[in-house]
Amino acid sequence: MKIEFLCKNYDASDKLKDVIRRKVDKLDKFFEEDTTVKVVLKQTKDVFTMEMTVGVGNAFVRGEVSSDNMYDNIDLVLPKIEKQIIKHHGKIKSKKVKLRDLDSLQVEESNLIEKSKVVREKTFALSPMTVEDAIEEMELVGHDFYVFLNKATGNVCVLYQRYDKNYGLIETTL
Repeated sequence: MKIEFLCKNYDASDKLKDVIRRKVDKLDKFFEEDTTVKVVLKQTKDVFTMEMTVGVGNAFVRGEVSSDNMYDNIDLVLPKIEKQIIKHHGKIKSKKVKLRDLDSLQVEESNLIEKSKVVREKTFALSPMTVEDAIEEMELVGHDFYVFLNKATGNVCVLYQRYDKNYGLIETTL
C-alpha cells in the first residue's frame, strides 16, 4: 500500500508517520492490488485534523476527523474508512476495482453498520432572500445549514457553515 503524506501547518514526526503506516496497512485485507492512501495532517490552533483518502482505480473512500491529539485521530478515521468500504462494497466493485470479496474476510456487516433511516420530515415555505439575509437567518436558528430561495437568481440554494467558520453556497439549477 502506497501512503502519501501532506502536512499543512503541522510537522509530522517520523514516529507518527510509522504509526499511521502500520495501522493503514491493515486496510490491505480489502484490496487485491496496490492502493494509494493520501493522508493530510492539519493543525489550526489546538485542533488537529486528519483526512484520509483511499484511491482504488477511479473510486475513492474518504474520512476526516478532528481532535486535540493526532494519535487519537488515527484510531478514529480508520473505522470510518472501513465502514465506508464495507457499506459501499458493491458500488466500488462495480467500478472495475479489484476488491477482495467480503465473504472471504468474514466481516460481519450488520455489526459494523447501522442502517440509516429518515426519522423526521419537515416542510416549510421558501421565501426569496439575499445570501446575506440567509446568513443572518441561519445564525438566528443556530443551524449549520439553511435552505432558501435566492432572490437574485430565483433558484433554491443551500447555505452551509464550513469547518473554517466561513460559509459555502450550493445553488440548484434545472
